[in-house]
Amino acid sequence: MGKKKVTLKDIGDAAGISAASVSMILAKKSLSRFSPGTVDTVYALARKLGYERRSDKYTNKVLVIICPSVINPYFATLIQGMEQEATQRGIDTMLFTTYWDTEKERKICEFAKDPMVAGVVFAMIPQQPELARKLNETVPVVAVGDKQNESGLDTVDVNNFTAGSFVGKHLLALGHKKVAYVSTSLNTEHSARVRRYEGLKAEFKHAGDNCKLTLFTSDIPSSTELNTVDIEHKTGYELAKRCMQEEPEITAIVAINDMVAYGIIDAIGDAGFRIPQDYSVAGFDNIYPSSFSGVSLTTVEHYIIQVGKSAIRLISDKIKNSPAMIADSDAVTRVEYRCKLIVRNSTGAPGKRE
Repeated sequence: MGKKKVTLKDIGDAAGISAASVSMILAKKSLSRFSPGTVDTVYALARKLGYERRSDKYTNKVLVIICPSVINPYFATLIQGMEQEATQRGIDTMLFTTYWDTEKERKICEFAKDPMVAGVVFAMIPQQPELARKLNETVPVVAVGDKQNESGLDTVDVNNFTAGSFVGKHLLALGHKKVAYVSTSLNTEHSARVRRYEGLKAEFKHAGDNCKLTLFTSDIPSSTELNTVDIEHKTGYELAKRCMQEEPEITAIVAINDMVAYGIIDAIGDAGFRIPQDYSVAGFDNIYPSSFSGVSLTTVEHYIIQVGKSAIRLISDKIKNSPAMIADSDAVTRVEYRCKLIVRNSTGAPGKRE
């Protein structure tokens, strides 16, 4: 005898509401009539009991990928790694972009409670970890993030503190004593950026009082992220101009990522200076244009494609073992990729600026 088909009444009986109410919730109709707790309960029961809507028979469940933006080759490459592994495993994906907008992140987390969603992968540490942890109680969730971030989620990590430390040691060994760190929005919602800064700062503190690290940062609203395609290059360019004007003793500039570094490189060139004779420049991520001969940027390798693939392998395992993993929700799995400094032509010993 085949397995009994789960009905709307079965879910309603378990939730203590009518089958009609269950139908409205699963169809996302008049949700304002129901409390958030009731909606969450219905979604969780539909998933747990294996309810299959009529439309689900013709549609595979999808994996939701949440990403801040795809204009930066770091995220584009990360998503491509995820798509490569998902295709190998026969998993359909659906991509959402937030542009660091917390309200968008909240709405996507609400959408992901739908039983048609098999799991969720954040291409960054969620800005609102509590929402992701709550979602993870019923839907498998994995995040790509920083080793030191206590998100309470299964993650594929890179150690951004170590990455910052690598760059700091490299510049100090070359003889740079006055260095700037240039970053887009730097706050608790962007832990990787903060950890890179902390790693760099630790090396300069250890080097002694005659070494100085100066911070240049710019807070960028999510609406600007969305509407300004070249925001990272533009931010790097503008902050580098400020740096050269306000701190003329600085001989090296470290960018939060390679895209910001490209803006810094252009600002230095437009000001009539040379790289690395007048200024050394370093970034993070080792996105593919950084190896081009015209760029040749010193940066930190984070193995982006492999990280994306690992995130899909991890979420795939969670989906297969979903009931057991949800029951053991106190356990957290972490996969760490070790970073590596890639030295190219954009860094050298400090010269005498003409």
